[in-house]
Amino acid sequence: MLTDTQWAVLEPLIEAVRPSAKVPLRHLRRTISAILWRHDNGAKWRAVPDELGPWWMAAQTFIRWSRLGVWEQLLTLVQERGVQLGMTFLDGTNIRAHQKAAGAAKKPTLQRNETVVRHLAGLVAAMGPKLA
Repeated sequence: MLTDTQWAVLEPLIEAVRPSAKVPLRHLRRTISAILWRHDNGAKWRAVPDELGPWWMAAQTFIRWSRLGVWEQLLTLVQERGVQLGMTFLDGTNIRAHQKAAGAAKKPTLQRNETVVRHLAGLVAAMGPKLA
């Protein structure tokens, strides 16, 4: 999913905010691609394509980083450095909520971080090759 150019821009930013771990995350690019793919498509974790690695690794990384605030730090860093990844606009008339969505208890940290990742996924998608 991530081109070499996109990864060259994102890798140093991700490394700057990535939490240190006992075991370093192998296949970081593949895992980040899986997370971006999942949020870009709105699919369930188990639907992540096999070539992007095990779905549970991407899900575990996303959830762990959400709790640690890594996604928010990454978005802040991207904005501070003025990285031009492009823009994506969503028309709210095409986004529908489930009828049970009104009044449900929210998990503020995870909800906010999913929004941040979707925003980053949109920015990365906008970096893709432009059609003439």
